[in-house]
Amino acid sequence: MGTMLHGKTGLVLGVANHRSIAWAIAKAAAREGADLVVTAQNERFLKSLTELAAELDRPALITTCDVSEPQQVEQLMSFVREQRGGLDFIVHCLAYAPREELDGKFVDTSAAGFATALGVSAYSLTAVTRAALPLMEGRNAAVLTLSYIGAERVIPHYNVMGVAKAALESSVRYLAADLGPLGHRVNAISAGPIRTLAAAGVSGFSGMLDLVAQRSAMKRNVEPAEVGDAAAFMVSPLSRGITGTVLHVDCGYSVMGI
Repeated sequence: MGTMLHGKTGLVLGVANHRSIAWAIAKAAAREGADLVVTAQNERFLKSLTELAAELDRPALITTCDVSEPQQVEQLMSFVREQRGGLDFIVHCLAYAPREELDGKFVDTSAAGFATALGVSAYSLTAVTRAALPLMEGRNAAVLTLSYIGAERVIPHYNVMGVAKAALESSVRYLAADLGPLGHRVNAISAGPIRTLAAAGVSGFSGMLDLVAQRSAMKRNVEPAEVGDAAAFMVSPLSRGITGTVLHVDCGYSVMGI
């Protein structure tokens, strides 16, 4: 077991199953000594998360939180305060768009689909951070979220999720400016494509994995554990001088031209 996060308390939001990037991050944080609260969206995912939590190097508290329901965010923070006292870091691993918005053309995105994607995938970072501020007071806390290169470039079938991730990355910068004077940091990791439950909703995803493996600088796809390790660093005191940044963990795909 490592010590990078020894004595730190963290909240990891958005574990769906053992393939989730959120789960890889939770494992890395626990391995480095963090005391965790880990959430699933709803009861549907809670049983599998409870079973997964038994694999962590340190016991974690498990609960649910649907960030589209403001009262659930407030209830989550009350739970954290009661059970852990405060927070040293938050990892936001939440993204969603209706499946039909990921087919066809972006120009056909519905107003409802746009609002849902932006609300869950981008605004929720602001809502969670604001609700957590009292728990972070005096702790020089870190907030980390997950993005994707679709925020910067057009990815086929990513559609409104690309726009949502762009809004998320912009939110990181504005939140970093707001929270910096309080001693807190806000960053994002832009991970390469990983076969997760969310990725299954993107048409042609398998072909995307093959293409990235061919074109990335390292000629392979990134592994969930590599994103987890990077995240552990980004929420640890070792990265205390980094804020407002989007860190690409994608085996160098993002730096390649052709």
